[in-house]
Amino acid sequence: MDNVLIVVDDLDAVIAFFVELGMELEGRGPVEGRWVERIIGIDGVRQDVAMLRTPDGHGRIELARFHTPRAISPAPEDAPVNTLGIRRIMFAVDDIEDVVARLRARGAELVGELSRFEDSYRLCYVRGPEGLIVGLAEQLG
Repeated sequence: MDNVLIVVDDLDAVIAFFVELGMELEGRGPVEGRWVERIIGIDGVRQDVAMLRTPDGHGRIELARFHTPRAISPAPEDAPVNTLGIRRIMFAVDDIEDVVARLRARGAELVGELSRFEDSYRLCYVRGPEGLIVGLAEQLG
């Protein structure tokens, strides 16, 4: 897999959220023109795109903010985890409590609670900007 696309409205806030998770901003810039219109099947596309890379360099997230045409909002706005479609991205972390505290300082909220799965993991889901859900997993030693 090369990357996952997330369409957002507040590009700066979502970049800051993923950088707080440890991702690195590879680049950011405008995307428009006939070539992108042919790929995504939408005419008149004008967007800003940011690409973020995981610290190990193996995964990337592409963020896109559409200026034209405007992005379409899903319903309900903060869809629960059992809604059809991609609901979350899971990140491996070294210190889950530290990551949750840092994300909370940026306005994120726990979806449920921080929980332990057997003697293997501590896990939780966090809802970040624009209702994005990320999972956090700390492997236990």
